[in-house]
Amino acid sequence: MRTDDFDYPLPDELIAQRPAEPRDSCRLLVLHRESGKVEHRRFTDLIDYLEPGDLLVANETRVLPGRLLGRKRGTGGVAQTLLLRRREDLDPEGHVWECLVKPGKRLRQGAVIEYRQGGAHAPVTAEPLLEGRIIDYLEGSRGGRLVRFETRGALSLDEAIHQTGLVPLPPYITQYEGDPENYQTVYAMREEHSAAAPTAGLHFTPTLIKTIRQKGVLFGTVELEVGLDTFRLVEEDDPTEHVMHTERYRVGQDVVDAVHAAKAAGHRVIAVGTTSVRSLESAFDPSLPVSTPPVTARGFERAAGSAAFTGTGDIVACLDATTDLYLMPGSTFHVVDALVTNFHVPRSTLMMLVSALATREQIMAAYRAAVDERYHFLSFGDAMLIV
Repeated sequence: MRTDDFDYPLPDELIAQRPAEPRDSCRLLVLHRESGKVEHRRFTDLIDYLEPGDLLVANETRVLPGRLLGRKRGTGGVAQTLLLRRREDLDPEGHVWECLVKPGKRLRQGAVIEYRQGGAHAPVTAEPLLEGRIIDYLEGSRGGRLVRFETRGALSLDEAIHQTGLVPLPPYITQYEGDPENYQTVYAMREEHSAAAPTAGLHFTPTLIKTIRQKGVLFGTVELEVGLDTFRLVEEDDPTEHVMHTERYRVGQDVVDAVHAAKAAGHRVIAVGTTSVRSLESAFDPSLPVSTPPVTARGFERAAGSAAFTGTGDIVACLDATTDLYLMPGSTFHVVDALVTNFHVPRSTLMMLVSALATREQIMAAYRAAVDERYHFLSFGDAMLIV
């Protein structure tokens, strides 16, 4: 297996620059793993592939307006900082963050960046609301730094970030000037933890979710704080040599109960997005004895004495955990049976994850069909259902 095995030609004009309007009007490519058959539908047709008793699990994380445009103290040169993860282990007050900074080579340890309301386009004479001092490098990361932030005046750090920061759209989206709320899912939590959106969920609308629930499908949520690895391609020729950074995730007891009940009744767990896959699979402990659900989750029934899983292992609640789970062909999926996802960047760990759930040959054939049919790709693009 080589990283080149997960490459494909992606024409620039197929990279979506704006979301579908309405959200659920985008296209949906359906890949049937058993037969290899591919269907071309609309996202609202997702309901046709769901059965009463199935469980949809989505990532409810919200994107932080963590793209900060500032100027380097002393030279006035423009500098960009992308907040990735707060490091309470280094500063209990939460002032130290893992960041990506540009221009990385010219922003050395000790450099100070000043941020004003209006960003890099604000007058230099305007009073800075926030400043960041680079205190260390992030090992194994291009442009990665540890940055200590301080505020000016009476603002808290979070208030200063919100007054100076922008929602960080991916670098391949260069033409979008619309509402940044379109880069948030409709079910996102209030607290903002992520550096990027769980984009498979961008296609859902409140009406579609209501219709799904009315069919008897349960809609549950987990949280995985999308971080550094969203921005890193696999550069090693051998993908097994790629190192995944850790990301914080949460799987609540309500989702664990729902998974137990759905599995015991013979229904499917369908992840919305690769981050939901990684959360659910990270919460599976193969060393535990298989459980018989002690409760029936709301909306489900189970046969008497039936178990959630066969063999050994069980999913457990993880309320404040970290994961560096790296799924690629040959990996075993213990919890997830099907996946709603977007079309991913070539040579990425996400291409390897979907190729593990289906097969590499099926995924590459589906992607070729999507290019031929002029689907829109990446964050604001069309969707794919793997069943």
